Amino acid sequence: MNPHISLPRQHASSTFGVSAPASRGSSIRMPRFFKRLFKFPQMDFEMAIWEMTSLLVAPKKVFKSIYYHVKTKNTWHRPDPSFTHLLSFFLLLTALAWGLAYTPSFGSIFRLSFFFIFFHFIGSSLLISTIAYFAIGRLFGPDGAAASLTGFRGSRGRRRGAAQGLFTQPGEKDQLEFGYCFDVSSRAFFPLYLHLYVVQFLLLPLLTRSGNFLAAFLGNTLYLSAFTYYTYITFLGYNALPFLHNTELLLLPILVFAVLWLVSLIAGWGVVLQGHSVEGLFWGV
Repeated sequence: MNPHISLPRQHASSTFGVSAPASRGSSIRMPRFFKRLFKFPQMDFEMAIWEMTSLLVAPKKVFKSIYYHVKTKNTWHRPDPSFTHLLSFFLLLTALAWGLAYTPSFGSIFRLSFFFIFFHFIGSSLLISTIAYFAIGRLFGPDGAAASLTGFRGSRGRRRGAAQGLFTQPGEKDQLEFGYCFDVSSRAFFPLYLHLYVVQFLLLPLLTRSGNFLAAFLGNTLYLSAFTYYTYITFLGYNALPFLHNTELLLLPILVFAVLWLVSLIAGWGVVLQGHSVEGLFWGV
């Protein structure tokens, strides 16, 4: 009886030992982030809660953990939308509170929830991550303008360069992924959310007192802290990538915010009252 020899699975459709060409569609795979977008049992909400807590007390830990992730998954981006879903849920609750307090109607609350989640959070995160995706690699990559600067702590001239990619392929770790840029932007939004959507809501009766220096000081300091946190966490996110150079330059906007804060206090200009910042939150409502 002759032995039966089965062909390997990848060549099962071949004839006379010549494999048939793979179809073009078979090589296109949907990113795991979108596959798991509504698979709630597979999401790690405990990890998302840990990240939110760490972003307030020890933000460096959030981005240090990506080293374990890149070793096991071969990607800097975490294809888990649990953080986005959880923060969107918090924004929904916040919109309900803002709406009941200032626009108590179903239509206004619905529109406010829509703007908070899809414009303020997801829309701004997509916009900033798109800009970062095209700019960070070119500015802080091996051939970027920042790579030629010396004297910065953490300069990484010996590191390999970053190749642009939407979502990294297995084995290609040194890429600036769009998914990772979105991870950084969404994590940086969380302290901004706490400052401007939660704390400002609680302090709004005090912050809107006209002619009160304390109100202007607290309001301007609140916004300074919010944007400083946002900038710092953005810096930590890109500083964690070992193939980027001199990412300390990303901290420069903090100096600009501090100067504007000082000038606004000297001029007696309050960002909450005279700047109509709260009205901006209700844009479209």
